[in-house]
Amino acid sequence: MDHLQRVQQEFTRQASQFATAAAVTRDDLVRRVVDAVPARTDSVVLDVACGPGIVTAMLAPRVREVVAFDLTPEMVSQARQRCARAGLTNVTFREGSATEMAFADATFDAVVTRLSLHHFQHPGQPLAEMARVLKPGGAIVVADVSSSEVTEESELHNAIEILRDPSHVRMLPQSELLSAISGAGLTVEQHTHWDEAREFEEWVRIVDDPDRVSPLRTVVRTLARLGQHAGTGWSLADGKIVFFHRWHLIVARK
Repeated sequence: MDHLQRVQQEFTRQASQFATAAAVTRDDLVRRVVDAVPARTDSVVLDVACGPGIVTAMLAPRVREVVAFDLTPEMVSQARQRCARAGLTNVTFREGSATEMAFADATFDAVVTRLSLHHFQHPGQPLAEMARVLKPGGAIVVADVSSSEVTEESELHNAIEILRDPSHVRMLPQSELLSAISGAGLTVEQHTHWDEAREFEEWVRIVDDPDRVSPLRTVVRTLARLGQHAGTGWSLADGKIVFFHRWHLIVARK
């Protein structure tokens, strides 16, 4: 199985859980991303790896058109249903890989992508594609989770993420994330980051695979007891396994 097939397989199975998970759909978190998009009422915006259309649906009332783009048909279906329920008529839905998008150069006024880059084997490829389809002077908004700048912590963090979801490739340290964006010919204009508290049981429920969860729970609980935080604060609180994800929100200009 190649990596794109693995991504499709995972997100086909996760689609319903992902579309309703509080950590993904929480209004204030989505609004934080949408508010960063420098869009106007006449803007055409591309939502790359749109998933179940959570960002798309909040963004659409602010702009002329949103193109919701994702690799996985079931995610596009979820996005279509979400937008239909919201009565949105200015959203177009497209399927495909973000590493080779069938859009002409300089098509979009803005591009947004959330929680996608850590699923790519070479994040520079989708970033270069996003830059290609962006109009000169347009902005790309990237929201993703990072790993530690300490190599051993980053490797442990990503190993745990892969055991939970094998479509995960690598959450980049902040320095590499910013470097990848700059490497796509983009100039970073804004950069904020913050930590979001998570609970293990909530986090693993999204992938909907009990066969993975039980051994992973044992591994992570042991790491927490030993003080191996993996740069994400793995610890025990009132018997619960807790940690955090460090989010980055970056606005870059072409």
